[in-house]
Amino acid sequence: MPDHLEVCEAAARAGGRVLDEWRGRFGVSKKGSHDFVTEADFASQREIRRIVLDAFPDHGFVGEEALPEVDPAPVRTDGLRWIVDPLDGTTNYVHGFPAFCVSVALARGDELLVGAIYDPVRDECFTARAGGGAFLNGAAIRPRPTTELLDALVAVSFPPQVAVGSEAVSDFLAVVSHVDSVRRTGSTAINLAYIACGRLDAFWVRRIASWDVAAGLLLVAEAGGCVGTFADGGHGRVTLDAPAFVAAATPRLLEALRRVLSP
Repeated sequence: MPDHLEVCEAAARAGGRVLDEWRGRFGVSKKGSHDFVTEADFASQREIRRIVLDAFPDHGFVGEEALPEVDPAPVRTDGLRWIVDPLDGTTNYVHGFPAFCVSVALARGDELLVGAIYDPVRDECFTARAGGGAFLNGAAIRPRPTTELLDALVAVSFPPQVAVGSEAVSDFLAVVSHVDSVRRTGSTAINLAYIACGRLDAFWVRRIASWDVAAGLLLVAEAGGCVGTFADGGHGRVTLDAPAFVAAATPRLLEALRRVLSP
């Protein structure tokens, strides 16, 4: 039987190659106000789907884009499914801003088994296997040992259209004066990969899709970082069908960030 992680990485890299091929010649449409989708999103997902289901034809498949020409993959009774974002950071991709990636993960229910995030601009592939550590292009990675908010570089995420009085803006205002600095990359998967390798220290999100975070959550955990919910002391398991969490380089930093964020 093929190795799950080898197929996962191959699929993520193949999706990235498709994105490279489509750069500068794609059509753009909108799923909603300020929420873009391109022909490249669909082409990347088709290639990823082909690779993982050729290797594991009885696995489930959950992708961000609805492909009209294919029937949904069967839902397995054991919950085994591939969770795929074929282009995380579509708005960046449309504008030529170099912060986008492909995210591929395999999960059994809420248990993440393998994950890969591939950035085709930098040719960086982040991979992780449950119990096997996290890697960047084959080299082991770790978060920074940051424990204090004032030393932390944190990432913020806003929905495609954000209102001034929204919870996302309130969270940002609550955090910004307590940390060293804040970044908005426009890609949740990149945020999590960068925590895993020490380029960022923390990130939080209250509402997001499973395909945006599945691979990244495994990367942070396997690199030695921390992921927790907003409730129950922050130690509950994140539900992939409705993810809401705080991710941080260290337990102390996670708790400090949770205290600053509103309940």
